[in-house]
Amino acid sequence: MANTAHLFRRQSSRDLIQQATVRSLDELELRELRSRLVRAENGSGGPGGGRSVAYGATNQAFISDDDPPMARILDLDMGPASAPPTGPKGAGGKLAAQMSVHEQIVAAEQAAAERPEDDREAWDSKWTFLLATIGYAVGLGNVWRFPYLAQKNGGGAFLVPYFVMLLLQGIPIFYLELAIGQRLRKGAIGVWHQVSPYLGGIGISSAFVSYIVALYYNTIIAWCLIYLVHSVESPLPWAECPKRLYKNFTYDIEPECVVSSPTKYYWYRETLKASPSVNEPEDINYNVAIALITAWFLVYMCMVQGITESSKIVYITAIFPYVVLIIFFFRGITLKGASDGVMHLFTPRWESILEPVVWLEAGTQIFFSLGLAFGGLIAFSSYNPANNNCYRDALVVSFTNCSTSMFAGVVVFSVIGFKAHSIFDSCVEERTALMALNKTAEADLPVCDLQKELENSASGTGLAFIIFTEAINQFPAAQLWAVLFFLMLFTLGIDSQFGTLEGVTTSLVDMKLFPNVPKEVITGGLCLSCSILSMCFANGAGSYIFQLMDSFAGSYTLLIIAFFECIGVSYIYGIKRFADDIELMTGSRPHLYWMLCWKYISPIAMLTILVASFIELASEGSSYPGWNPLTGNTDNLEWPHWCVVVAILLVCVSILWIPGVAICRLCGINIIEDTEPAWFPSAELRDSHGIVPHEPTDIEISLFCIRPDGSEGLCCPTYGTREQPLDEEEE
Repeated sequence: MANTAHLFRRQSSRDLIQQATVRSLDELELRELRSRLVRAENGSGGPGGGRSVAYGATNQAFISDDDPPMARILDLDMGPASAPPTGPKGAGGKLAAQMSVHEQIVAAEQAAAERPEDDREAWDSKWTFLLATIGYAVGLGNVWRFPYLAQKNGGGAFLVPYFVMLLLQGIPIFYLELAIGQRLRKGAIGVWHQVSPYLGGIGISSAFVSYIVALYYNTIIAWCLIYLVHSVESPLPWAECPKRLYKNFTYDIEPECVVSSPTKYYWYRETLKASPSVNEPEDINYNVAIALITAWFLVYMCMVQGITESSKIVYITAIFPYVVLIIFFFRGITLKGASDGVMHLFTPRWESILEPVVWLEAGTQIFFSLGLAFGGLIAFSSYNPANNNCYRDALVVSFTNCSTSMFAGVVVFSVIGFKAHSIFDSCVEERTALMALNKTAEADLPVCDLQKELENSASGTGLAFIIFTEAINQFPAAQLWAVLFFLMLFTLGIDSQFGTLEGVTTSLVDMKLFPNVPKEVITGGLCLSCSILSMCFANGAGSYIFQLMDSFAGSYTLLIIAFFECIGVSYIYGIKRFADDIELMTGSRPHLYWMLCWKYISPIAMLTILVASFIELASEGSSYPGWNPLTGNTDNLEWPHWCVVVAILLVCVSILWIPGVAICRLCGINIIEDTEPAWFPSAELRDSHGIVPHEPTDIEISLFCIRPDGSEGLCCPTYGTREQPLDEEEE
């Protein structure tokens, strides 16, 4: 196996050896001259004639915070256009000094006419990239899943396994995806095919999972749009039960609503038009169908702008949810019972830490809330300059994501505490009134339990569309709060949708599967196909199909993909080589801890979670909540056999690409065509950071099985002494 891994690395890196000299000096000079011409036409670039270099504008692979490195190498003048240009030293510099800026550009264009241009898109600023990545990582799960898991799995004690799993698998894999995308400068398919042609299936699997998840994830956005439209009505349509009109012009309150609640009835019967089971899809739900078409149109209109033109959209979708959360925070903490809700959320129940399921759910939540293995992070980072500090980005986005989850938990449970306290007060008043009527029998008196009401919180869609809306009903100016809440959910969902679909479109564009088709058309085709397929959610069984896809397509597959990502980087690409690349890009070598996580800790953690999930699924089975119109509540129903088959197909259609591509490659069948590696300025980065070749330490050699020739072995860690070269022994 060790020799096989070394062979894979040699084959995958054959075209990468000459990367430092791929671009000629005249082509690099051309880019700098173009930059000068832009600044000459637009002024000196800032007040006082300061220098202004757009993020990723002059050289999309290599931009520094100050002057571009090639400007310093070529000794180009970055001042106003009126100043005489200073060319490179020697004859070329004298010739350049006698030419105008425009003439230099023309001459450089003629010299570089036969070389392809690096026309890859680039982020217009560092803030745009950070906000886009934060918006992608921070999604609906931070608002409605983390609070539920925390109060269910030990309250404050849940934070211990939560942060442990963040350090063991969350940040390491997040860091890995940002670094590999920035280094190889392609989408997920191109990146993993370049690591090794046998691993190209990882990228295809990521693209398939992203497509499937985007297909059903946009359904949540459609539901938010429905609630958002009806939030301006007075009274709110979910504030009271509807009335049923009879032929004799009499009416009464809808019995199905009476036995449930107005918010629950509006969600299941008015919005979803839920059928009793997944086997009974009733009439087409036209409201959901129209909302789905609208949601996909909005996604397309935002994505078609491209990353260089959509900065305003990113600023709105990433920042607005935080504004609304802050508003709800100050509103929530002033409500009666808010402190009870927050205390219930964070009061630790330490005995729960010993339960394996708590660690399983903590690891799963960390994994999915960061958006790992979708290919979106790789696509986003591929548009960064080559010297971007991806390590700092990984820490910032990861801790921002987790802090948002805890902050959202405080906001949600302050409102839930208010709702629980209101129900408790109403129960006490009713109990007091009955006792005043001398009805003292316990059977006649309602049971008032504040703790039980606090524990009666739902997860997922139930928390957003039932529990939270019920609390909003009791707010003054409830319409305003409803608009803010569902607009926040809409923006949280749509920017996560950008990143999910970007992983698909970037892979298709980079692999040139449709070479003559513009990216805008590819994006439109994806959105159109998803819009058509999403009509399966626009019927009475649509919400059950949504839960089926969410339970299987967006869970196990991501764990498997991320596991193979770590294997590909650590055992095929090489952990030493990967660390060398990060040192080139950031100027500092990754800590030994991250290298241990990539090679050993994270794969073991993911494999453990995956096996535990399969064991739990086999022992406890899987069910879905089916609406019972007689009781006005949901019943746990077993999935029928055809749903189990669909779930298996959803997993297989994504995962089987990983072994399938490798087997086809061994048989001489190339599913993914070999492409030229993207340009990466290794020599310039090495000179800029002053990097010298890294000599592996004794502990690195022992832990990662690094051989004298620089290759690594597929073996367990060894702790023997390092062998000295013969020349050292002779000395």
